[in-house]
Amino acid sequence: MSRKISRELAMKLFYQLEITKDYSREKLENFIEENVHENFDKDYMLSVGIKFIENKDKIDSLINKYSKGWNLDRIAKVDLSIIRLAIVELLYREDIPFKVSINEAVELAKRYADEDSPSFINGVLGSVLNEIQK
Repeated sequence: MSRKISRELAMKLFYQLEITKDYSREKLENFIEENVHENFDKDYMLSVGIKFIENKDKIDSLINKYSKGWNLDRIAKVDLSIIRLAIVELLYREDIPFKVSINEAVELAKRYADEDSPSFINGVLGSVLNEIQK
């Protein structure tokens, strides 16, 4: 099972949740059903999806705190989805090293976002990590 593929799908899930403003468990389960893949880690998808839905306010408050003048409405939806996923991993996935979560977020940004996004995402996540490690 490929974590890279599952992480990419999770980012797309978070994007879809944001676009529809439907942060329900049903939406999560429907997305997983529609996107089954042979190298797909369903447990990872469920884990990060549920943790995001349960902790969205906490995650978003961290983003607001460290996005330096960019409120959530101004952040590109793809960037926001990548940041949210990485924060879920940083906070709730002890099996994933912090550096891996941040590096994978930057790689997703290089692939899906604009040219300024990787450094913006890295900066926000670095600040979040500093707070977590205090």
